[in-house]
Amino acid sequence: MENLNWNKVTEELDNIYRHGIKNTKNVFDIDRLKRVGEISDEIKNHKNKDDFENIDRLFFTKTGYKTPKLDCRAAVFKDNKILLVQELNKLWTMPGGWVDHNLSIRENIIKETMEEAGVDVEPVRIIAVQDRKRHNEPKYTYNIIKIFVLCKLNGGRFQKNIETLKSGYFGIDEIPSMSKDRTTFDQVKMCFKAYYNEDFKVEFD
Repeated sequence: MENLNWNKVTEELDNIYRHGIKNTKNVFDIDRLKRVGEISDEIKNHKNKDDFENIDRLFFTKTGYKTPKLDCRAAVFKDNKILLVQELNKLWTMPGGWVDHNLSIRENIIKETMEEAGVDVEPVRIIAVQDRKRHNEPKYTYNIIKIFVLCKLNGGRFQKNIETLKSGYFGIDEIPSMSKDRTTFDQVKMCFKAYYNEDFKVEFD
């Protein structure tokens, strides 16, 4: 990577950012594109040879096997009902999402639940660690590990956001149509079992 032209790299990133922002209205793509612009600026701010060598080591010398992505879901209960959020496709799921690279599982659960449902939670214990392809549809070309976490509700209320339409609490016999690629009814039922049983043993594939 000694001959890599970082000026050219940042120029290409800038072009992707500007072209994308101009031509998309998708709120998720806009957030990703803004991050591309930020990364370009971060690279530009590295001025000396040692910094560029550090970038090379970080981005271009990774070897080894492919590893799965991590998805976390919060099991939050109130009055013996579970918290679900309605996605933009009108289907429901437990709050959660991809685990950010710079956050722990605990931190990510807190962040995602606040962003999607507007509530503050305290993660209490792991319910399950599942191989997504064994439980959810459709199948993806890459593998995902799903982590379900029982959480204590501290307060808060739903706030308008770019990811979900609304939230609600549902009893086991009231579960609405689920977004099965995110959370299935069986996974919700598993969380109810863990909620009612303090001696529930962590399920894992």
